[in-house]
Parts: sequence; C-alpha cells; structure tokens
Amino acid sequence: MLRLTVFIFITLLAGCASGPKGVECAGEVTTLYGQPMGQTQAKIFDLVSAFTVSRDGVQVQSGTLQSLDRFKYVPSAVTAEGYYAQRLSDKQFRLINPYQDTMITWTCP
Repeated sequence: MLRLTVFIFITLLAGCASGPKGVECAGEVTTLYGQPMGQTQAKIFDLVSAFTVSRDGVQVQSGTLQSLDRFKYVPSAVTAEGYYAQRLSDKQFRLINPYQDTMITWTCP
C-alpha cells in the first residue's frame, strides 16, 4: 500500500512539474510593410502572459506581454534581443525585427 501511495504521489508531482508543451507552428516571413519573403517553422511554447519561439536550437523569449486593454491593444513586449513580440490571438504569435525589416507571424494548430 505504501508503494502505491508513493508511486501515485511521484506521478502527480511529475505531472505538475512538467513545463509547457511546445507546438510546431507554421510561420510567414514578411517585410514590415507586408511584402512576402518566405515561410518558416518553429516550436512555440505558450505561457499565456509570455511565449518562447524555438528553432534550430535558438530560443527567443518574449518576456511578459502587456496591454492596457486586451480588447483594444495587442499584448506585446520587447525581447532581450530587441525584437518586438506580440500575441495576436491564442493561436497566432509574431516577432518583429526592425533592424532587418523583418516580421514573422506564426499560426499554430
């Protein structure tokens, strides 16, 4: 009985301790003015108030997304790399790199 209790406790603890599951998402690469530049793929880890984009071993963390009014303004943040990160919806995420005139919008299943 003690073994079963310990097993259940460890199983529950492991389930609670696991991190967010990443989702493979398709991305559209454009210029800041919307000129198409191609397609990409990345794994998005959605934390609701933040997200992480991971591709080819490189990760970009959005930081805490903020909005004065989520019904009027897109929750956004500036990453440590200087990119502008936006959560467009529960399935769409965007990183904007103003230095290279590039914007990537990922749409997740």
